[in-house]
Amino acid sequence: MYKTRDGGGGTAEGGGVEKQASLDTNLYLYQEELEDRPQVSTLLNSLANYSNTIPAATDPDQAKPGGGGAAGGGGARMGTLIGVFLPCIQNIFGVILFIRLTWVVGTAGALCGFLIVLTCCCVTMLTAISMSAIATNGVVPAGGSYFMISRSLGPECGGAVGMLFYTGTTLAAAMYIVGAVEIVITYMAPWLSIYGDFTKDAEIMYNNFRVYGTGLLIIMSLIVYVGVTFVNKFATVALACVIFSIIAVYVGIAVNFQGNDKLFMCVLGERLLKDIPLENCTKEIGSPLWDIFCEDPINMRGCDSYFENNNVSMVRGIKGLASGTFFNNIDNGFLELGQFIAQTKRPEVIENLSERTYNQVYADITTSFTILIGIFFPSVTGIMAGSNRSGDLADAQLSIPRGTIAAIATTSTVYLSSVLLFAGTVDNLLLRDKFGQSIGGKLVVANIAWPNEWVILIGSFLSTLGAGLQSLTGAPRLLQAIAKDGIIPFLQPFAVSSSRGEPTRALILTVCICQCGVLLGNVDILAPLLSMFFLMCYGFVNLACALQTLLRTPNWRPRFKFYHWSLSLIGLSLCISVMFMTSWFYALIAMGMAGLIYKYIEYRGAEKEWGDGIRGLALSAARFSLLRLEEGPPHTKNWRPQVLILCKPDTELNPKYKKMLAFASQLKGGKGLNIGAAVYPGDYVPNVTDVIAVKENLKKAMEKEKVKGFADVLATSDVPEGISHVVQTIGLGGLKPNTVILGWPNGWSKARHAHSWANFLQTVRTVSAARMALLVPKGILAFPESTEKVSGFIDVWWIVHDGGLLMLLPFLLRQHRTWKNCKLRIFTVAQLEDNSIQMKKDLKLFLYHLRIEAEVQVIEMMDSDISAYTYERTLVMEQRNQMLRELRLNKKESQGVVQNLVDFNPDALTEEKLPLVQAIVDSHHGTDAKAASKVRFTEPGAASEEGEAPAEAGDAPSSKTGSPLPSHKADKEAEAAKEEAVKAAEANASSNKSVTVDEGNVKRMHTAVKLNEVIVNKSHEAQLVILNLPGPPKDSSPERESNYMDFLEVLTEGLEKVLMVRGGGREVITIYS
Repeated sequence: MYKTRDGGGGTAEGGGVEKQASLDTNLYLYQEELEDRPQVSTLLNSLANYSNTIPAATDPDQAKPGGGGAAGGGGARMGTLIGVFLPCIQNIFGVILFIRLTWVVGTAGALCGFLIVLTCCCVTMLTAISMSAIATNGVVPAGGSYFMISRSLGPECGGAVGMLFYTGTTLAAAMYIVGAVEIVITYMAPWLSIYGDFTKDAEIMYNNFRVYGTGLLIIMSLIVYVGVTFVNKFATVALACVIFSIIAVYVGIAVNFQGNDKLFMCVLGERLLKDIPLENCTKEIGSPLWDIFCEDPINMRGCDSYFENNNVSMVRGIKGLASGTFFNNIDNGFLELGQFIAQTKRPEVIENLSERTYNQVYADITTSFTILIGIFFPSVTGIMAGSNRSGDLADAQLSIPRGTIAAIATTSTVYLSSVLLFAGTVDNLLLRDKFGQSIGGKLVVANIAWPNEWVILIGSFLSTLGAGLQSLTGAPRLLQAIAKDGIIPFLQPFAVSSSRGEPTRALILTVCICQCGVLLGNVDILAPLLSMFFLMCYGFVNLACALQTLLRTPNWRPRFKFYHWSLSLIGLSLCISVMFMTSWFYALIAMGMAGLIYKYIEYRGAEKEWGDGIRGLALSAARFSLLRLEEGPPHTKNWRPQVLILCKPDTELNPKYKKMLAFASQLKGGKGLNIGAAVYPGDYVPNVTDVIAVKENLKKAMEKEKVKGFADVLATSDVPEGISHVVQTIGLGGLKPNTVILGWPNGWSKARHAHSWANFLQTVRTVSAARMALLVPKGILAFPESTEKVSGFIDVWWIVHDGGLLMLLPFLLRQHRTWKNCKLRIFTVAQLEDNSIQMKKDLKLFLYHLRIEAEVQVIEMMDSDISAYTYERTLVMEQRNQMLRELRLNKKESQGVVQNLVDFNPDALTEEKLPLVQAIVDSHHGTDAKAASKVRFTEPGAASEEGEAPAEAGDAPSSKTGSPLPSHKADKEAEAAKEEAVKAAEANASSNKSVTVDEGNVKRMHTAVKLNEVIVNKSHEAQLVILNLPGPPKDSSPERESNYMDFLEVLTEGLEKVLMVRGGGREVITIYS
């Protein structure tokens, strides 16, 4: 029965036919869904083949053609020991262990030194716990902290931390290079110094480091560029050197349990001396010390007072654990720059009271607990090495937690035990001698080790070189991965690989940054600086874990169970604390750099959706805020317009009047809630494509006009009901619009049916019933663009008080650059029984308390006599309603009658066919009946509901009502025109029974006419006129609704830009603070 699906199946491939037949038989119920949704088997297959990793540092020349290399590469699945534990060990143990740990112990003392190391180890251990939770929450691609944080906290945080991690790795390479040069120049080959004896001046030593460091950087860069294979193989050698060196130190401490006599120091009183051979360590007359400390050694005159008053002694450097020197090393020996290294901290001993230092060893930097944390912290970094290799691990979710935590536990044990062993083995003075100047420029750790100091010197040099090569290899690949993610546009050039597959451009940038670090020339400066970048990374890892745990996101299901959000928060707190303890200046630099990158990615970066925790945090915060808002209505002081913009789509499915969006943007200044809503006429299912197009076009229009908010579309066959549903239901909880912007129905009077104004009035009634404020801009095409600047007046005609919205709106508009140069004028109307002088005083006082600057005018409307013009306008309105009601014309005939009565377009008329109402308007305003009046009932460029073309720009209404005719001739012609108009009206109604004019309509028309007269007189030059929108009629008959529209038309004729406002029935502005 399914054979016909492949045309009989005569020539189809057998396997495909069988598979299709099976699919048709077993899954026919889901056939339509399978057309655009994959089968489960297809999905699983794609997941199994998924790969998204930073390319491994492999030699491109080793790639085998024909795909042979792929097979071989697939078998490189490493376990916990080889893949995670040993790489972490290699990266954690670094140059600081060999050249600075003894100095840290001696300066800080055994107790503070132990706390320094413990604090740093706690940071990495807590970070490792958080990292293990993240790494076991699904498949983690290579890339270490960058990928974990970016996928957990979003592209902004991920990009910022990725760049920090890259900078820290690059500066780590610089530190390793400077450390390697220090080992060679200071301890292995002092004769290589270019600038002379560096023991006399520290700057000479640092200049040597800069020169040799630059040369070593060039050589290492060429190695990384040319021979990646060598880097990978050398890593094994470096790891072996590190392990063997540490073993040699432990064995040496055991061998020297009783101490040894290989190292002695020369001490003057309590001060440590340098550059003195042991045989010359004496105060005998004629000894070299007299030549150093005395100006006239022959006569023993001009000698340093401290030298004269103290004897010289030799102190054994390696005393051994059995000596009890540990208790002498418990207290700290923190010093200021330039103070002497001595056995006590008495001021007369450590302070330099003379201008010369002679050959006494002094502190080259100021030391404190916090500074030493910053210097030591790089020794515990490198915990990401295992996660960086997750793509090569047989079981990454098992190996990463075990290997990383085991490596940190091992290295922490080594560091903490070394602190105690060094404090119990080495004399305090020798521990505090940073460069070993008192023992002839020897490395202290090297002289502890067994069997020979060269084991440590060569081992530490090679391990430092290996660590530097690894950093120079990994940093460019990390930069390339960030560039390929496309979240930082200016990094796009670095996403390119060379023909050999190497990130050459990224390597060049890395070398340049590394050179800047080398030029600093001092490990003690580089170490705290790169500590900041690593601490920022570790802090973000802890933050990511804490957020995911606290938010309880459904996707947060780590296999590693030994974590808790409190541990992550403690780790984050420690990271921030250590940063500021080390150097508040460097901490602010690192945070500022992260903040700038974050804002840059947020502003210019590509859109990425990684299911990050920040979005989950935003959702939780939004839920919490919405529940808080639901507790009650906002206080008057907190009220602000949350705008719902009702946008009508045109035939192209674009918003018909985009200037409504521009006006909303000017009103809100991009702040608060804005919702653009459109109602599509038609059912949803058959028109779903058009509905989506309307929504996308509305979003684009909002973005173009810089309206920050949301867009939504409702499809319904009943547009008024659809608008009612939108007004009632849009928003969520307390975050609902309280203000509606509704467009004026242009050309309503020319329409063939009442829908044009019925929809408008039903929406006005719905908004009023919902107790929402309503803004109706009339003449929207004449409103300024958001890029324009207008100057002049914003006139507020305050007729009735409905919550103070009329006062608040111009204030908000003037916050925008478009209306900023406009001045505010407030008009109010005084009746016969009102005291206009007192009203003006009260209004000024009210505005003073509102802190609103405005010019105040009170308009007196004492004439309550209804003019003939009012009767005439009312008569014509009633005649039209009666004719349409009694004759029950079809649409075409009705349009003909209405067109003859209310077509006000003079461009389409001859002098002989001037319409009736236009003649009445012109006669009322004192305008030549034969001249085209600039007063219009319709909007500039308005089109009728039946698709009439908009008026030309030249037809825009003027702020003036016309040129009055001079002398009595004008009055006579106006009276004649008025009489002719009345006669024409009577003639048109001669076939009907007499029209009874409703007294209420006459009064309403009178109000509209009189107000329009004073408004046009006072505000014809205003940039915007804001006035109260009269309430809609309670009677919903077509006649009453048409009359209401006529009243509004009369009220606003002769005005170019009008904003009619109706409050929501609550106070929105207050004089109280």
